Amino acid sequence: MNSQADFLKTLSRRSLLQRSALGLGALGLSDLLRGNELLSGAVKPETDPLAAHPSHFAPRAKRVIHFFLNGGPSHIDTFDPKPALAAYAGKPLGQTFTTERKTGAAFPSPFTFERYGESGLEISELFSKTAQHADDIAVIRSMYAQVPNHEPSLMLMNCGDSVQSRPSMGAWTTYGLGSENDNLPGFIAMCPDGLPIKGNENWQSAFLPGAYQGTYIDSKQVEISRLIENIDHPQLADRDQRRQLNLLAQWNARHKATRLDDRLNARIQSYELAYRMQAEASDAFDISREPKHIREAYGDGVHGRQTLMARRLLERGVRYVQLWHGKGQPWDNHENIERTHRQLAAEIDQPIAALLTDLKQRGMLEDTLVLWGGEFGRTPTVELAGGKSKLGRDHNHYGFSVWMAGGGIKGGTAYGTTDEFGFKAVENPVSVHDLHATMLHLLGLDHERLTYRYAGRDFRLTDVHGKVIHDIIA
Repeated sequence: MNSQADFLKTLSRRSLLQRSALGLGALGLSDLLRGNELLSGAVKPETDPLAAHPSHFAPRAKRVIHFFLNGGPSHIDTFDPKPALAAYAGKPLGQTFTTERKTGAAFPSPFTFERYGESGLEISELFSKTAQHADDIAVIRSMYAQVPNHEPSLMLMNCGDSVQSRPSMGAWTTYGLGSENDNLPGFIAMCPDGLPIKGNENWQSAFLPGAYQGTYIDSKQVEISRLIENIDHPQLADRDQRRQLNLLAQWNARHKATRLDDRLNARIQSYELAYRMQAEASDAFDISREPKHIREAYGDGVHGRQTLMARRLLERGVRYVQLWHGKGQPWDNHENIERTHRQLAAEIDQPIAALLTDLKQRGMLEDTLVLWGGEFGRTPTVELAGGKSKLGRDHNHYGFSVWMAGGGIKGGTAYGTTDEFGFKAVENPVSVHDLHATMLHLLGLDHERLTYRYAGRDFRLTDVHGKVIHDIIA
């Protein structure tokens, strides 16, 4: 064969298509690796899905920290006082709302409420330390969900849909804004001692590229090597790892050239991120580098540690951090709510208060959005097990509370109300879609424009719902 024409004559149509595809793949690899820059060192590819990019309009918040009290904290015992229940203690309320289990008579809160700050916001003794920041907090007392069951309500609160598999709020946020740190994930979920109900689905990316999925950390672990598995290679030096990764990138790109699958891009990116994380993550999660008075302010329990780690992550450009109270559903107190709610609140009240103080002192609270809440609330009536009360409360999706602080929130605000007993949202009811729309708005994202095309249609976090709650925005 003495000419290109002779060579082409020997190619079948299939061979020609395969060789063309490989050629396109090489071009794609060249773009991915910026020519040969990545082959000689760890350089962030231009195609990195987590690269920071502009919001739709000027944001009030740059980052989010979400305290998730999984199981459903009682709004009546925390941020929505209902003194009318005392007059009906032990008596039926005449309400006929359907709950998951049978309930009985009115059950007044065993906890006292006081007014805090210049705003006079009423908060339970359970969160007396957090209450010192009352003038920074906006409580939404008129939230409502769809059903009184954990699994669908967790999916609704985290992913905007109680039935279908959809991307989580953290995934949508990092999709919309990217991350401000090349060497850490954009979205991190910390849950001590194992996974909550529904597990990784709570921080899933679903049909969004895999790079936007939350990275799970078991914050019960103290040693960095156990907190982040495989953070150090037991045998290979950094230079040898780099060579291996470069070779793997070439193989992956060659494999990708003959396939149309976005998951391959996510895998290539995950390998690169894992490599870059080795030095940065060890530093970010090492709270021993904090001054003693800061560590003492947060407390030495697991929630103090993970909250301090969260501040360090936010400080380093991580976009979204979710802090779970623990595996399972610890706030699901169907029995002895006085003892269990008191114990659980004591574990997180100090860390939350310390975080708000810390963020304010560092000038970060003004552009950090803090969210507190669970998947639903609890009933103002006692739950009956076998016809008897064990002084617990059943699930209540008709009305419950969440609060936000920082990031453009109008502090010292109580928005919306439930009825006099706390059973149902009656004034300015707020759906989970409204909450999500408001959070995205504060992040500079229009919830109607933040879409992703999948299966022939455009999807968004709020589906076809959601309105921004302007009354709680400063």
